[in-house]
Amino acid sequence: MSQNLEQDLGKERKKKVESILVTLSDPLKAGKNNTPYDKLKEKYGIKVDFRNFIAIDGLSSKEFRKQKVDILSHTAIIFTSRNAVDHFFRLCGELRIEMPIDMKYFCISEQTANYLQKYITIRKRKIFSGTRTAADLEPFLVKNKKEKFLFPCSNIRNDSIPDIMEKNGISLTEAIIYETGPADLSDLTEVFYDVICFFSPSGVQALVQNFEGWQQKNTRLAAFGSTTAQSIEDEGLICDIQAPLPNAPSMTGALELYIKEANNL
Repeated sequence: MSQNLEQDLGKERKKKVESILVTLSDPLKAGKNNTPYDKLKEKYGIKVDFRNFIAIDGLSSKEFRKQKVDILSHTAIIFTSRNAVDHFFRLCGELRIEMPIDMKYFCISEQTANYLQKYITIRKRKIFSGTRTAADLEPFLVKNKKEKFLFPCSNIRNDSIPDIMEKNGISLTEAIIYETGPADLSDLTEVFYDVICFFSPSGVQALVQNFEGWQQKNTRLAAFGSTTAQSIEDEGLICDIQAPLPNAPSMTGALELYIKEANNL
């Protein structure tokens, strides 16, 4: 498809946005108020619903032992999500492992780093955090390349961290601590929204597997990250909104830019 045709198609599909489905857990259930999505609702009068399209199942200590990973033989741990933090410390509790005071923690973002205080006293630990991506974290990893790193992750994970470690000749052990996949959405009778936001390929797979023959029609699909956008296109669907953008690093930022244009604001 030529660039001009793509632009014309994009303009044709850019209709008014009145409803958004975010394929994540409802932040209100986690006790979070005044999220960026709440601000979108209030500012533009848009309906925003949440429904987690991803099923997350933590490995049992018995399943984890089969990987023969010695946690305490490592001197640094890399966390790329809150799920990884939760399941790692859950397993440590089940295995009766106590993290040594000199263990170093490398987190993909400041939010993930702050989340560590749920399990450890942050001020007494050596914690390094990036801004948002693995590339942001790379300088800290390189400066500490003599450490022996452990990477607790999902069975489906991005290649960014392993690629960085291999490129810089840094020791890395991967440990699968939870599994992710499409959630069972059989209780949903319909999915009719102006925009549906996806954050991983698994979320896209959940839509396709749960609603066989689903037709996109005028529904705009938003993707966070290039792999999620590619998974939408691989299913023969159109990715109308991509995040992050240079001027909108978050999904809500990209949505707001789109809403302003689509709703003629």
